[in-house]
Amino acid sequence: MANVVFDKASRIYPGTTVPAVNELELTVNDGEFLVLVGPSGCGKSTSLRMLAGLEEIDAGRILIGDRDVTNVAPKDRDIAMVFQSYALYPHMTVAENMGFALKIAGKPKEERDRRVKEAAKLLDLEPYLERKPKALSGGQRQRVAMGRAIVREPQVFLMDEPLSNLDAKLRVATRTQIAALQRRLGITTVYVTHDQVEAMTMGDRVAVLKDGFLQQVDTPRNLYDNPANAFVAGFIGSPAMNLLNAPVSGGQAKLGGLSLAVPASAGATITVGVRPEGFTPSSTGFDVLVEVVEELGADAFVYGTPVDTSVKFANVTEEGAQVIVRWDPKNPPKPGQTVTVTANPAAVHLFNSTTGERI
Repeated sequence: MANVVFDKASRIYPGTTVPAVNELELTVNDGEFLVLVGPSGCGKSTSLRMLAGLEEIDAGRILIGDRDVTNVAPKDRDIAMVFQSYALYPHMTVAENMGFALKIAGKPKEERDRRVKEAAKLLDLEPYLERKPKALSGGQRQRVAMGRAIVREPQVFLMDEPLSNLDAKLRVATRTQIAALQRRLGITTVYVTHDQVEAMTMGDRVAVLKDGFLQQVDTPRNLYDNPANAFVAGFIGSPAMNLLNAPVSGGQAKLGGLSLAVPASAGATITVGVRPEGFTPSSTGFDVLVEVVEELGADAFVYGTPVDTSVKFANVTEEGAQVIVRWDPKNPPKPGQTVTVTANPAAVHLFNSTTGERI
């Protein structure tokens, strides 16, 4: 087993001047499951491919264990990669697919069979070892791709959005299986996804990227409770955190009729962040015109717009931004109603409205 270190690693694609990955400094601990997450184009897959040796590194270096692998060929890095596409050989059986890399490496047949059977047992693939990929479901094919990585017994697993081809229900089931399997094996794993729910439920730690820069790396709970900036606050959490620009006067930020104490260092405007569950119904406070009520059985979420037009959404360019409030599912309001909410002071996050940094 080994840790992984990105030491100010950068990648600049030919013909561009802006790095796809900009001086990434990140350590993945031995045996850790680390998830790289961010919007499309943030550099997460490029970072993974740099670690795999599939992308050149223009500055900095990458270490696996104590070994600098910056200029080492992919096949010599002792890593195994699971891709978005299963990339299985259609003419081979499941067992042959799983053992193919070992065959190429010249491993004896007895050892190949042992490793394949051990991996198949871990992945509940024993009944399917003699089937061809076309006779398997999408989830089973993805488990075969996982098995092909496991039999190599690498120092590091790399997974590039391996669940994106599965339907929603199967994706939920498979992500728990992958997380549990990784904990049993104890192999250092770097996992890329654009789905922040996937990241929060699977990772020991989560690294959030934006425009090639690392924004924050922390446990899922700390990312949720203490986001470093407004981008992380808005990206992590489902539904997303409400981010509203509020005018400041006399040490108070004003969200309609709701006043929130802010530091003396706050400027004329501050970005107030409140998660949907941080709002509670009240007789006085912040008025919201209800547009949609999403009833989910155990939960209900109210989506609406501020009645006070002086309240603006922060860092939002698209039309249709809404305030989201978690509500008692047994007594939700109706669309067209105006509801009044207050914010639990402990649930309020404050950000600089210009830089987005946490205050």
